[in-house]
Amino acid sequence: MLESKVESFLNRHTFNLENKKIIVGVSGGPDSLALLHYLLKEKEKKNLTIVAAHVDHMFRGEESFLDAMFVKSFCEQHGGVPFEMVRINVPEIMEATGKSSQIAARDVRYDFYLKMMEKYQFPYLALGHHGDDQMETMLMRLTRGSSGKARAGIPFIRPFHDGTIFRPFLCLTKDEIQRYCKEHNLTPRIDPSNEKGIYSRNRFRKQVLPFLKSENSHVHEHFQRFSEELQSDEAFLQELTVERLHTVVTKREEDKITIDIKRLLEMPLPLQRRGIQLILNYLYKEKPASLSAIHIDQVFSLIHHHEPSGKLDFPNGLKVIRSYFQLAFQFQEIITEPYAYEISEPGTIMLPTGRSIRIDYVEREIADPQHNTVFFNAESINWPIIIRTRKKGDRMTLKGMQGSKKLKDIFIDQKVPVQDRDNWPVITDKEGFIIWLPDLKKSSLEGIDYTAKQYIQLTYH
Repeated sequence: MLESKVESFLNRHTFNLENKKIIVGVSGGPDSLALLHYLLKEKEKKNLTIVAAHVDHMFRGEESFLDAMFVKSFCEQHGGVPFEMVRINVPEIMEATGKSSQIAARDVRYDFYLKMMEKYQFPYLALGHHGDDQMETMLMRLTRGSSGKARAGIPFIRPFHDGTIFRPFLCLTKDEIQRYCKEHNLTPRIDPSNEKGIYSRNRFRKQVLPFLKSENSHVHEHFQRFSEELQSDEAFLQELTVERLHTVVTKREEDKITIDIKRLLEMPLPLQRRGIQLILNYLYKEKPASLSAIHIDQVFSLIHHHEPSGKLDFPNGLKVIRSYFQLAFQFQEIITEPYAYEISEPGTIMLPTGRSIRIDYVEREIADPQHNTVFFNAESINWPIIIRTRKKGDRMTLKGMQGSKKLKDIFIDQKVPVQDRDNWPVITDKEGFIIWLPDLKKSSLEGIDYTAKQYIQLTYH
């Protein structure tokens, strides 16, 4: 019996219907109509307050409108259930946005449900998804390569803005719902698009599910149990991932996240994969349909490749850039404009990178200077001091070493990310002699000079 099966399912999830205020999404089809009927039967016993909400997507013209009128009439005949509806031209939205029919329809539907929850101040939304829907969803997502919690299918309960969505019919098959409709003389509307083979969901429904049910008539229950196990396991692993990811992320912005590859690889592999997934979820405000587990595999191929640098192009313009032990996920590639500043007296120069260089005269060198500070005998420096980006063929003499070294080799030795090299400050004197590469190398001119009467101090902030 459907009622006892649903009650057992709700009890197993410790979900109590008592005193709930519920918006019920009702299309007029068998699933949603049976759900509304079931909740109305429970209304007096459980002290339920119910509003039926219907969306006419305007796919089928007059026929779609008649679906809405059918639901309205059903509500009037069953105690005057409050009924809300909206007509939205989804085909026009599809034309304007390029969204598929299913995604566009889902978006407007859930938007309307939210408005009704806010209008009535009802915290619950009940939807009629059932066990066959669960099987179809999980199989479709596995087939197209979904990852993470998406593979777990449809949750029984989930947060929805300030409210909660719940689906009490996930324990039932489509056949059980149709029998319920017949037993209670319900005459639901039938959407002919549910029979069209052009939709992948319908092909799973017509070809795959019958085979699985022929193997085991209770297969939907096994899928539901598997879904719940995946959801609980995934929630635990996600919690661990978030905790560990704080030690991995080195830079976080609206459109860019940079991570430390070495720290990522110290995490257990299941957390590594979920860490990458969380980063993608953060950056993609609207997840592309083409994004799949294959893209996460590509990230790991980039990480483990013998080359120290590389780049991946992901959907919607996301770039994944590796440079030594840094991995950047970003939507905009850094376009570096060369810069050059001439300074003829002490002062501060703000760089395009947001950092700055301060130049001062001091009487003596600090005994234990910070790594971002250098000193030069004032008589050995020819003004103006020039702060610029690198040039092809740049070389500098290094403190404590004979000869000179290419800046290119210094950047490579110091493992400076490729994307940072073109905007790294190079500091020279008037003749172009490189006196300092901030944070990296000091020149042979830098340091204590006992003959110096005055020093020029440079500080990189």
